[in-house]
Amino acid sequence: MSIYREDQASELRQRWSDQRLVLTNGCFDLLHLGHVRYLAAARLMGDRLVVGLNSDESVRLLKGPNRPITPQSDRAEILGALRSVDDVVIFIGERATSLIRALRPDVYVKGGDYTLETLDSGEVAALREVEAVIELVPMISGRSTTRILQALREK
Repeated sequence: MSIYREDQASELRQRWSDQRLVLTNGCFDLLHLGHVRYLAAARLMGDRLVVGLNSDESVRLLKGPNRPITPQSDRAEILGALRSVDDVVIFIGERATSLIRALRPDVYVKGGDYTLETLDSGEVAALREVEAVIELVPMISGRSTTRILQALREK
């Protein structure tokens, strides 16, 4: 497993050109069982699973000034320690649009909390450009970082 920067993505895709590349992305702040099962399911959809990891800056933009709980270097290493994850690419923006265009995945996976209608329109446009198949993996009920944080606040 290796951790890469977004500006290395095009080079990585060339290196992995003979593999069915699966891409997913997210914050993965406070990794939990839902994440682990989701990533395991995503890994089964191709030869290599790359996780696009939101940078600390982008997590703050998406989730608020008190997030992330875990810094990007730790989140990347924790994700990379999972058997299902082949590589992690840290990306800067709020959305993975430029990462999608650079990596040109064969399959793009998101959790079942999304629908095709609620996926970011820019990401969907990029996925269509690269002709990626979009797969949605069902969520495990009751498992989320937001729920964990709420439970901690209530104690």
